Amino acid sequence: MKNNLLVKNISNTEIANAPEQLLTDVAFTQIEEMIITRRLPPGSMISEVQLSVELGMGRTPIREALQRLRQIGFVEMLPRRGTLVSGIDIRQQLELLEVRRPLEELVVRCAALRATSEERAHLRVLAQRMTDAAAQENMDEWIRIGREIHEAEVGATHNSMLIASMRSIHAQSRRFWYFHIGQNLLYVEGAQLHGQVLNAIAQGDVDGAVSAAYELMQFIERFTRSALDTF
Repeated sequence: MKNNLLVKNISNTEIANAPEQLLTDVAFTQIEEMIITRRLPPGSMISEVQLSVELGMGRTPIREALQRLRQIGFVEMLPRRGTLVSGIDIRQQLELLEVRRPLEELVVRCAALRATSEERAHLRVLAQRMTDAAAQENMDEWIRIGREIHEAEVGATHNSMLIASMRSIHAQSRRFWYFHIGQNLLYVEGAQLHGQVLNAIAQGDVDGAVSAAYELMQFIERFTRSALDTF
């Protein structure tokens, strides 16, 4: 699968001339997707040289991107060995949900109150796009849109601390979902619940957004526990 979350409109020439910070952002997004989609599977060693060739950029932004991925638990730095792709711990997902629940309520509450008109319109579009991806059972697109939804929701809070706090939580959630959603085919239900949250935020309905977020988190916990039961 071609990685195109952030770089689909960036040519090789633009990459070559891009500021280093942008290159780090591009590398981070690309490598994150490789790990989520298991092009870089758990337990595999990452080659900075190979990534540099594949992504068409120097090793400095690759190295900085890997440091960011280490901070969110996607990779481990092993002395004298290199960078290892971390495994997925299902029980850790349940711990993650304990932290995520109250923060998700805060996210949707703040977003419903603070989102701009443009942000509200964008949330409605994302809700429809996820519904369409679910109808097509397009897992890659579903996960891609899920990332956009997470970024749009937390961005609409206009709270930099909340945005930073949710980044790692949402990344770990996407990785878990990619591995397990294909086995359970719960695209449609997940899309419906996300859509209810997004549309409530778009309408400025704080209570509705909080209620919809609660139902979404209930669904996510059921999904996580069902995955745990299979192991």
